[in-house]
Amino acid sequence: MIPRWQAVLVALLLPFSVSGQEAGGKFDWKEPKVGAGLFSDELGMLDREREEYANSLAGYASNRVAEAKASPASLTDARRLVALSLHLSPRNRKALVLNFQLSRGVLPEVLPGDYKPDVLARLLFTRSELLKKQGGAENTLLARIFIEISAEMDPKNDDAVYAAEVQRLDGANVNWNAVTDSKSAAPKKGAGEGEGGVP
Repeated sequence: MIPRWQAVLVALLLPFSVSGQEAGGKFDWKEPKVGAGLFSDELGMLDREREEYANSLAGYASNRVAEAKASPASLTDARRLVALSLHLSPRNRKALVLNFQLSRGVLPEVLPGDYKPDVLARLLFTRSELLKKQGGAENTLLARIFIEISAEMDPKNDDAVYAAEVQRLDGANVNWNAVTDSKSAAPKKGAGEGEGGVP
């Protein structure tokens, strides 16, 4: 028979061992395939700006996965954001590190980000408006992606949610398969329409 103090000790330590297993447990991570990338020099962003947005998106994705303990929804969001980060900046440090960690079943730590989610959502939405004004296939594509992400990040942002809903009603949802499983170079006019919406 187990002495009472040992039974109490086991009862107290059991939750810690279970949570440790959950945190270090394996989860299903499918690495995004970005190929040659969706965006070329035609995109209306300087390299430095592309890098900054890639950093912010990858940082948000990392914290989202860490806070949600690698829930399936957080991993789906992270896959999209890591892919987009790598399309914007193929050698982005944060995106590459996060992709590596998740592919090995390593849960990232929550780190302070550059922006809170609601602030990042506003920045993405504002930048989407500028991209739409610039025109062109790549700018329009990234504008649509930024709108959808900003609405998901901050559902209280009425402007972003409205724009995302209008996009959906117009049949212009982002085709995330084209973003996460890309095989070609930057899109040509009229190219890339596929299942799940327009890329």
